[in-house]
Amino acid sequence: MPKTKQLEDFATQVRRDILRQVHKVNSGHPGGSLGCTEFFVALFQEVLERKDDFDMDGIGEDIFFLSNGHISPVYYSVLARSGYFPVEELNTFRLINSRLQGHPTTHEGLPGIRIASGSLGQGMSVALGAAQAKKLNNDPHLVYSLHGDGELQEGQNWEAIMYAAGKKVDNIIATIDLNGQQIDGSTDDVLAMGSLKGKFEAFGWDVLEVKDGNNINAVIEGLQEAKSRTGKGKPVCVLLHTIMGNGVDFMMHTHAWHGKAPNDEQLAIGLEQNPETLGDY
Repeated sequence: MPKTKQLEDFATQVRRDILRQVHKVNSGHPGGSLGCTEFFVALFQEVLERKDDFDMDGIGEDIFFLSNGHISPVYYSVLARSGYFPVEELNTFRLINSRLQGHPTTHEGLPGIRIASGSLGQGMSVALGAAQAKKLNNDPHLVYSLHGDGELQEGQNWEAIMYAAGKKVDNIIATIDLNGQQIDGSTDDVLAMGSLKGKFEAFGWDVLEVKDGNNINAVIEGLQEAKSRTGKGKPVCVLLHTIMGNGVDFMMHTHAWHGKAPNDEQLAIGLEQNPETLGDY
């Protein structure tokens, strides 16, 4: 229980960071960021085998790629609070000449960021390249990636998904954030994708589901189970069921907060629902 409370407090603070980042500049994507908070906290605090010092090569450690780069607020918060760069730098989110742009970029050398992501549909291909490089280097560590469910409407994903199984890239764990929402509405209304589990399995992947993707322990257990399935000839997919806007009641279960910042009153409500735990920046 003490460890669970510690991780939940971490997640609560991250939600505060997300709200404050997008509010300050009246710009950003809080909905998906809030929905993926538990995933990022679980990954960086419990699951990833990572070095204390960041380097772009990532040799001898697990590495992570964010494909749906618009949820940068949660990524930046967890990276900062995991020691990659000063927490105070979150104050610079989306400002001119900041290292913390709306979509992550590599040109400013921000620790933790290995690819520029924002053009959707490309992260799977990059992650596969890194996974194959690890195999060539006899590096037994894993490659993790995160993708939006709406993002899977992009065709390049399916070329990569087919390639991964065809080439037996079994050192990759691709997580799909299944919140059922995208910028223009629900994924079913914009372009229904049917059974993603059935699709990934038909493409030759090993698939598992985490039904409560906003429960920190369930996410950790799911990722650990996924890890146990690597190295067996198939790439691994985690279907993570989350709630967009999780933790802020008026942002939940709607696409309306995909890319909209809260006003002063809304910020106050959101922060009241997520009391300060680790200290604001």
